[in-house]
Amino acid sequence: MSSNQATGKGKGEETVSGAEVIAQALKKQNVEYMFGIVGFPVTEIAVAAQAVGIKYIGMRNEQAASYAASAVGYLTGRPGVCLVVSGPGLIHALGGMANANMNCWPLIVIGGSSDSDQEMMGAFQEFPQVEACRLYSKLSVRPSSISAIPFVIEKAVRSSIYGRPGACYVDIPGDFVNFQVNASSIKYVECYMPPPITMADTSTVSVAASIIRRAKQPLLIIGKGAAYAHAEDNIKKLVEQCGLPFLPTPMGKGVVPDNHPNCVAAARSRALQHADVIILLGARLNWILHFGLPPRYRADVQIIQVDICAEELGNNVKPAAALLGDINAVTAQLLEYYNKRPWQYPPDAEWWKALREKMRSNEEASKELASQKSLPMNYYTVFYHVQEQLPRDCIIVSEGANTMDIGRTVLRSYLPRHRLDAGTFGTMGVGLGFAIAAAVVAKDRNPEKRVVCVEGDSAFGFSGMEAETICRHNLPILLIVVNNNGIYQGCDAETWKQITKLGEISQVGPPISLLPNSHYEQIMTAFGGKGYFVQTPGELQNALTASLAEKTGPSLINVMIQPQASRKKQDFHWLTRSNM
Repeated sequence: MSSNQATGKGKGEETVSGAEVIAQALKKQNVEYMFGIVGFPVTEIAVAAQAVGIKYIGMRNEQAASYAASAVGYLTGRPGVCLVVSGPGLIHALGGMANANMNCWPLIVIGGSSDSDQEMMGAFQEFPQVEACRLYSKLSVRPSSISAIPFVIEKAVRSSIYGRPGACYVDIPGDFVNFQVNASSIKYVECYMPPPITMADTSTVSVAASIIRRAKQPLLIIGKGAAYAHAEDNIKKLVEQCGLPFLPTPMGKGVVPDNHPNCVAAARSRALQHADVIILLGARLNWILHFGLPPRYRADVQIIQVDICAEELGNNVKPAAALLGDINAVTAQLLEYYNKRPWQYPPDAEWWKALREKMRSNEEASKELASQKSLPMNYYTVFYHVQEQLPRDCIIVSEGANTMDIGRTVLRSYLPRHRLDAGTFGTMGVGLGFAIAAAVVAKDRNPEKRVVCVEGDSAFGFSGMEAETICRHNLPILLIVVNNNGIYQGCDAETWKQITKLGEISQVGPPISLLPNSHYEQIMTAFGGKGYFVQTPGELQNALTASLAEKTGPSLINVMIQPQASRKKQDFHWLTRSNM
């Protein structure tokens, strides 16, 4: 059968390629950003996307591209697209798909695949891509024809957003990309309707509100689900109207500003361990919150759980009240209840006194560490100086072990959706992809906004070549590499020298150690950005001042710290069981 017969195409009729159909279908769904690495067979898709006004950001690794596209989904509520080639290209993107699904962020991955008439023949980079992606996505599908592409794209975008957000995969056979069809045969699907807003059962809302009223030691936990739901206004009203202490999860920071008097983040362990009623707003009782189980929690704690996903309700701990619905809408329902039956938790309660005392002692311990004058610097000294100069409205991206954990306690967030980190999946390597996504979105929506990406030296290594992407697009990103010469901890140069005398590094080198005093800042300068190597607080202050004065361009500050530096003593070990 000829191509004309297959498509009903006649002489003189306008035609359109499969790549153009894909681009136009994405545009119809209000997709704005595409990240990826082009090659056979998807290059024409990127070109077609640019032609319809979609911004294409070429990355250096598919994994970073999928991280970036998923971060766009979190920041805007509309999925970014990750475009990858067949076989290995798609496999590299699976990490980002899994991360998006675990974080509940919308993402579309479009993967080229081998030609449809070569299936099962050992085609170039042939791989069972649709089947493979089913483990990592909400929807994994290959359109049956070019005319089916608009329907499939709309369903993928809608599925990525509706209910619990997540990743969706669309497989495009290579022969579809350049194949021409009659333009009049393509029926584009109108943009999906906004996700339906669901509300909790009113009687359950009353039960939950009554439990909160009776609480002796209440605690509100704000998760990144609350940030994604844009619930900040109603949650702040609930905190202030009812006088509730609140604890943000790492990416829930900023929904209510960290400097709010009711924020008890500095007494996290004490608050979790002794609260008798906990209200979960878009947070899950997973490893980040220690599963809601003793000894981190009271055995008799009552959990009030608010979540958009019914399957999440009751995970690990049976809730005293389970509120299924949109977090913003359910919070409004709670506010309506308290507007009719005013109540406020006593500001002079013993619970508040205990929390504030613990906050004071923890903050003093952190300040003491930050004030130490010895060199090399420790984490707290570095973060103290960084916090002093950060713009209040900057977007903070953070990853690494101690770098992320300590940074979470010291670097404050004042606005929602202004902090991104390793997230629910604990994924290292997300930092530069997230930072690129945040900067691209900020460039369009708020050109004055800065993105500050704080990385451990090990975490930076996962995607350090994305520094070229940052410079190529001249993105307003400040990268801060907190360099302790290793994973968790490293060696100083003299110790490393002695180790190398003992034999092959592969046999005698500590597995957690990296090369001492690596000049990561030179990676940035190699591509035209600014780089700074700092070893003292004064040098750090000067580098921060100079970098933040650069309103548009990228820079990297490589901060050398004590290789054995660590967190202050913890009441409970939290993923710190290693004796290294």
